[in-house]
Amino acid sequence: MHENTPPRAPEIGDDEEELNDLDDEIPSGDEDDQEMELTSDEYVERISSGSYDDYDENTGEQDSPQSPVPDDSILTFPAHSMPVFSCSLHPHNELCATGGEDDKVFVWSRNTGQILYEFTEHKDTVIDVHFNRDGTYLATADLAGDIVLHKLQKMSSEPDKDGGNLVFHKVWEYSMGDMPWMSFHPATNVLIAGSEDGEIYFWRFPAGDCKILPGPGARCDSGDISADGKKFVASYNNGTVRLWDLRECTTIMEIDENNSMVHSGGCTMVAHDKASPFFMSGDLAGKIVFSTHSGPVGAIETADVIEGMAFSPSADIRMAATGTLSGQISIWDTSKCSLRLNCEPVGKNDGITEMRWISDYTLVVATVNGNIFGYDARTGVRIFKLSGHTAAIYSFCYDHRDSILLSVSEDHSAKVFRVPCLAE
Repeated sequence: MHENTPPRAPEIGDDEEELNDLDDEIPSGDEDDQEMELTSDEYVERISSGSYDDYDENTGEQDSPQSPVPDDSILTFPAHSMPVFSCSLHPHNELCATGGEDDKVFVWSRNTGQILYEFTEHKDTVIDVHFNRDGTYLATADLAGDIVLHKLQKMSSEPDKDGGNLVFHKVWEYSMGDMPWMSFHPATNVLIAGSEDGEIYFWRFPAGDCKILPGPGARCDSGDISADGKKFVASYNNGTVRLWDLRECTTIMEIDENNSMVHSGGCTMVAHDKASPFFMSGDLAGKIVFSTHSGPVGAIETADVIEGMAFSPSADIRMAATGTLSGQISIWDTSKCSLRLNCEPVGKNDGITEMRWISDYTLVVATVNGNIFGYDARTGVRIFKLSGHTAAIYSFCYDHRDSILLSVSEDHSAKVFRVPCLAE
């Protein structure tokens, strides 16, 4: 990883509509997508301090030698020479993309591991790579704040399941200064990025129109689109949470120092329900706040840093999950703002790095020790474990078509797993 590294940016263009109509074009988010990428910079900071390399540092003891880790993956991609931070699966073919601390982005076949494209435009750690909703664009971003957008085009009309018939054309790039996160909107061609100064950028493609939400003078650590697609909730490292109206670029609701439920420990993340005007926020002190668009309606104090937060897509049971750095996975009844259950523990000296729902009742978490666990959220029972990584997993994504999970890790590798079962 490089020192003195800033944040990133997006692009493309030929649409003539005014950006004020952006909210009219933004449908509600896809239920398979969870919160925007938000913890990459914090992971980098923790790596720099050694907190993930020596997770039991509070005991003053070194990790004991371990026996070889069994590898459940069906493919390991070893091309990165340093830790890998981000990954994305193409929505229609067998391509995937990964980016990491070696400043590189690889596009490769998830079936064979063959490298199809290598991008070397970035000069700093690549922390986000994302295909858009229909696979026509690939956006990549680094810690220095440089964002590059490639358009995918077919060389011929022949069927192209493996992606070998595609050409990547760089159509836009932008440098926005230090940037903690970037992601595509899950349902339209809008690229979103939070800045170190707190501004949030929205670019619509192919026009390249830009809309900026002003910040509170503190880093924007995360954000998520509302269920109706017309609002955006954001968290800031001074503890503030804001709900924005995207048409007017105005704040609808704010949790700040004037509110008793403010995140005094700095807000690490937010997640918005994809079926209702309801969202959650979590912080470094372990506080979880439940809010509607009118304001906070409840808060719960936990004992550790909130590292993961996601709403279930289930229409039958209203629930959400949170995960902590100490490994606690909790399922919340969002209709009552109360604890539903705690899942089986991930193991001693292990912690959560990311979580997402891959079906109505199946919650998947990745951990500091390189494990992937699946849970039936109705009971908290673990239904599968996937091993293979030897260090912290920083990101993973899932393809419902083939039950394929792609993960990337501090161990310099990306791995492809076949998920064995879902909670039905």
